[in-house]
This record gives sequence, structure tokens and C-alpha cells, in this order.
Amino acid sequence: MDLKSSRAASVLTDPGPINKSRLCMHSSVLPYSPPRAAFSPGLLLIIPRKKTGILDDFRTSSWLDAMKSSSPPPKIAATKDEYSSTEADVAYNAWMAKYPSALESFEQIANHAKGKRIALFLDYDGTLSPIVDNPDCAFMSDAMRAAVKRVAKYFPTAIISGRSRDKVYEFVGLTELYYAGSHGMDIIGPVRENISDDHPNCIRSMDEQGKEVNLFQPAGEFLPMINEVFGSLVECTKDIRGAKVENNKFCISVHYRNVDEKSWTVVAQRVDDVLKDYPRLRLTHGRKVLEVRPVINWDKGKAVTFLLESLGLGHSDDVLPIYVGDDQTDEDAFKVLREGNRGYGILVSSIPKDSSSADYSLRDPSEVMEFLSSLVTLKKSSAL
Repeated sequence: MDLKSSRAASVLTDPGPINKSRLCMHSSVLPYSPPRAAFSPGLLLIIPRKKTGILDDFRTSSWLDAMKSSSPPPKIAATKDEYSSTEADVAYNAWMAKYPSALESFEQIANHAKGKRIALFLDYDGTLSPIVDNPDCAFMSDAMRAAVKRVAKYFPTAIISGRSRDKVYEFVGLTELYYAGSHGMDIIGPVRENISDDHPNCIRSMDEQGKEVNLFQPAGEFLPMINEVFGSLVECTKDIRGAKVENNKFCISVHYRNVDEKSWTVVAQRVDDVLKDYPRLRLTHGRKVLEVRPVINWDKGKAVTFLLESLGLGHSDDVLPIYVGDDQTDEDAFKVLREGNRGYGILVSSIPKDSSSADYSLRDPSEVMEFLSSLVTLKKSSAL
């Protein structure tokens, strides 16, 4: 089937079985039905897209408002005394009453962690590295890298990012971690035997160091379509000053951080015009970025569940997962941890945000680093 024919397909089917050994996981977290069976209607995400023009679409669905709300204005420099007296600071303090500081509440977290095994999940941009104008320059500091390396020595640690897995690994450069790119659609996890329900999208492979790992790519069949759309988006946005299109393998990021706000509607229009011909792709938003993703029931929350299963921690009462992230896409992970009272979500933000499923908050990457160091200190003290 060619790409144009596949665009109109209303159901997804699994590809044929892969003739390699695989990691298996419980069927409740799988995005697909058994091999060669029709994609379950309950798992197919239907995202209707009007054909009448992007302006009506975006006004009706509040997309432009969403773009603005996910894109806070730059902070105005102020002294500590000046800042503490501003309305913004008052609003943030009120927000923190609902999402208290994970540092100030660390004793409470530590008490709950007693007798439990902590599993740590981290977003990258805005969590381990600062948000920067050029996404290719989102480097983490040496101090942060050392903090992540130390915490991974004591707790299983994974980075789950919207970036491509290869790009995140290039930024972080630590072999002690597990990596999930493309919002969890490209995962390298530990090899684990004796898990029921074989799955064709997970194969035994080798990582960059030659270590045997399991590679899970639930959206593998979308690669040709993603690459085609990436080329179209690069072409149609090349005349928009400041726009940048990033290929994250199983998703595409259209950055408008450096685009004049008056042109945000143009960015949205061009992206939507391309996607009208691709009903199997959907549009979501993050911090000054529009993201094109496959229409499958898979997100960072399911990636957390998958990794817990892979680590043998999926059905244990003595496990405390902690997820730290700053973006809207991290809410899926927060929800998974909150729904089963399984662990804690920690939202990284220096400004009040809309309602979140997180339990705690941290202001910025420097506080994230302090939190990671506190976990290491707690473990070294034998309090866990």
C-alpha cells in the first residue's frame, strides 16, 4: 500500500510477526490488538479535522489560546525584594499551596518511600536542561549530568522525552540510564524474561555499548509517513522567520519559540494544511511547539508503565515511581501515577500553570538537581 492510500485507512493492523526474540508485557498496556487483528476501535484515537480553514478551527478549539498559554512570556529582571512583592509571585505562592515544593516536602516523600524501591523517570527539556531559543543547544550542565549519574547508581532511572531517543542520548551521554524518545514511542529498556503476552513491536537488540536490550517501537509502521510529512513541513515553513521543524523519529516538532507572535497563526495554518491529508496523524502542543504524532493510544504514561513492567516493578506494592517533568505531555505520566496512587508526579515550573495531575512542584532544573541529590543522600543514609 502506498502512502497516499494509507492516509485514508481508518484502522491500523499489526505488521507480521518479527522473527526475533522479544520482551513481552501485559496486554493491558499494549496499543495494538493481537498480530494481524484489526486495531481496536476503543484504542484508535479519532481526531476530527475540519477542511474549512485553520482560523475557524483554531478559534473554535482554543488552539491559539493554547499556544499562548503554553508559551509564557520572558521573565522581567527584578531584585528578590521587588519580585516577592509582585502579583506574579503572589499567584505562584497560591499555586504552590496546591502543588507544594518537592524540596520543602522532601521529608514527607522520604517517609512514604521507606521500605519501597524508587524508580525515577525524568523529562529532558526544561527539567534536566533549561529551555533555550535553539532546541539544538539544550545542553545539560556537567553538574546536572553528574547528579543524574549518581542517582542512577542507586535507583533505576529513565529519561522520557519528546525528542528522538538518539538526540536525548547525545545530550545526556550516560550509559546507566534507560531512554525513551518520541514521547515513549521509541524505548530502550532492560532485557527481562518470563513476561507473558508476546508483542511484535518489541525486539531484542544491542545498544551503543553492545549491551543486549529490548527495543520497543509501537509506531514503527508510521516511519515512512512521518518522514514524508517532515519534508512537507520543512518546505512550507521555510519562509517563516524563526520557525524550526525537528524530526524526532516517531513525531515531528514545529518550534515557534523564535517566531513573532503575530505569525503564530500562520505557523498553525501551514501545519494544519499539511495534516489535512494525514488522518492517521494528530496535532498536540507543548511549550512553544506544535507536535505531530501518530494516532495511536500511546503516550508518556504508557511508557512509564512499560518500563516498570520491563524492570519487574509493574505489579509490586513496594515500588515508588517518581516522574519529574515540565510539559503538557508529562501530564499523561502524572495521571498514571496518581490514578493508582502508585507514586508521585513532580511538575517543574517557575510560573503558575493550569490544573495538573502532579503532586508536587519544583521551580527549575537547579531545583531538580537538588532534589536528585537529596534522593542520593537519603539512600546513602540507609533511610530507604
